[in-house]
Amino acid sequence: MAGKLEVERKYEVPDGFALPDLTGIGGVATIGEPDDQRLDAVYYDTEGLSLARGRVTLRRRSGGHDAGWHLKRPSGAARSELQIPATNRKTTPPSAVADQVRALSRGEALQPVARIRTHRVERALRAADGSTVALLADDRVSTESLRAGGAARHWHELEIELVAGGDTDLARLDRVLRRAGARPAKAPSKLAQALGKDFPEPQPLRLRGSKARKALAAYVAAQRDAIVEHDPNVRDGDADAVHKMRVATRRLRSTLRSFAPVLSGDLDALHDEIKWVTGLLGAVRDCDVMAERLAGLIAAEPARLVVGPVAARITTLLGQRAERARTELVAGLNSPRYTTLLNDIDALVFRTAQPDRIPRRRLMRRARKALERADARLADATRPPKTGKKAARKAAGKPSVDERLHEARKAYKRARYAAELVVPLAGARAERLADRLTAMQDVLGAHQDALVTGDLLLEYAQEAHVAGENGFTYGVLHARADEHGRQALDQLPATSRKARKAGRKLYK
Repeated sequence: MAGKLEVERKYEVPDGFALPDLTGIGGVATIGEPDDQRLDAVYYDTEGLSLARGRVTLRRRSGGHDAGWHLKRPSGAARSELQIPATNRKTTPPSAVADQVRALSRGEALQPVARIRTHRVERALRAADGSTVALLADDRVSTESLRAGGAARHWHELEIELVAGGDTDLARLDRVLRRAGARPAKAPSKLAQALGKDFPEPQPLRLRGSKARKALAAYVAAQRDAIVEHDPNVRDGDADAVHKMRVATRRLRSTLRSFAPVLSGDLDALHDEIKWVTGLLGAVRDCDVMAERLAGLIAAEPARLVVGPVAARITTLLGQRAERARTELVAGLNSPRYTTLLNDIDALVFRTAQPDRIPRRRLMRRARKALERADARLADATRPPKTGKKAARKAAGKPSVDERLHEARKAYKRARYAAELVVPLAGARAERLADRLTAMQDVLGAHQDALVTGDLLLEYAQEAHVAGENGFTYGVLHARADEHGRQALDQLPATSRKARKAGRKLYK
């Protein structure tokens, strides 16, 4: 599916508007010949206009140079546009498009909601070198709402879209068009004008109650919004989107555990379902991280040690694992189970945003307990072992030191998220603690990553041995991974002292 970032401005123009000469404005040297186009687009949404509510538009357009399915989403101050050709006469959105909006549609049927016909006269605004600075479209628009009671509308507008130009070029062109009588469009899109009063207004979360209640509600809502925002790019295989969506699910899980007494609903069931999605995301993310770590280990070794099939075997096996993980992730995101989870998270956001009062000290106490639990786990993991037969028998039933360090890492992650949540209540001290706990998490994470990398290398070494290959290089790489893990732990005492100091200042 082709994609691009769309930076444009729309203008209302009065009757008799005359297009000014834009030559010499904003890097424009020449203006191309007018390109006359007849565009006919049908817009799709759910019955409740959930796409429009999320400022997403989906249309099937004929005519022009890019006929087919177009999906537009907010992307900062601009909009991203995905396009897929219409390869048949079907008027229902193909699955490749419908899946991109599933986090908004929640699986509801996508149906025609408006038809927009545009007589467009487009001109290319070109630089001296012949490149296109921007495209200027002079549009005569006729629309028809396909919803019950909808009306037909007609208007005249201009649209200018950057191609190779920059923001400065756009700003200069904007000033000239305004002086000529053009005015920024009041409606955000043609679809908004077509739907008229039916077009949903933005509905930001209404935060009510005490300051602590607002902080809790805002944090929960931000994680829900991050999941929905990154869902489409996760489906497209964007590694950064996978990471960010996984972090959002982890924050939600942590909040359910750390602040359970001030939340309501079946939190255990919700936690388990979020854990399921986190696991799917984690399987993909771990492969991405592991590929990067192993590539770094291989690159750091002399070439003579990594000759032969070692790098190829690692790349192939890890690629196969990643492909399986991505397949399972997308299947999960397309399942009714995921849709139900999103609805349950919505319900959590709604409940959390109720105007009940939560005392500040109660939220701070819950955050402090999360840190105390993490400190206790680290103390247990780093405490010198006792000697003697009785101590040996007792230690035999306990998790290993490495396992306990991993549990401490997870506990510090929860404590970090709790500190983030109380930033609106405690300000810079909470931010400082969150930073210190991030450092703790990084140190313990580097140690855990080294262990996981070592286990994977042992697995691959065994497979290489069975295939009749020499396993020496895998042993070398395993030793390097182990060395990195031990070096990371060398930073633990100093990092831990800074975190404890920040914790005392916040929770004194």
